[in-house]
Amino acid sequence: MDRLLIAEAAEEEYTESLKWYAERSLRAAERFDAAFEQALNSIAAHPDRYPLCDDRHRFYLLKGYPFQIIYRRASERQWLVVAVAHTTRRPGYWRYR
Repeated sequence: MDRLLIAEAAEEEYTESLKWYAERSLRAAERFDAAFEQALNSIAAHPDRYPLCDDRHRFYLLKGYPFQIIYRRASERQWLVVAVAHTTRRPGYWRYR
């Protein structure tokens, strides 16, 4: 299995989104967290499985939530999550990370 790293900006986006859900519903926040963890495990196990969104970034649509995890290859055996991006807000803002 490849190693999956999370950029600081992506970690902040995840934390901010988790907080938003927690302020509205603890249950929704728990489900968001579980969906995020499942996504990271799936990406780490099969990083090439998910579609390209440009020439170097791939994305995973978070099940049940309007977010996508944007990631790219960092080295031969490492991948970097560069964004936890809302699917309709500020498209492509993460491209130069």
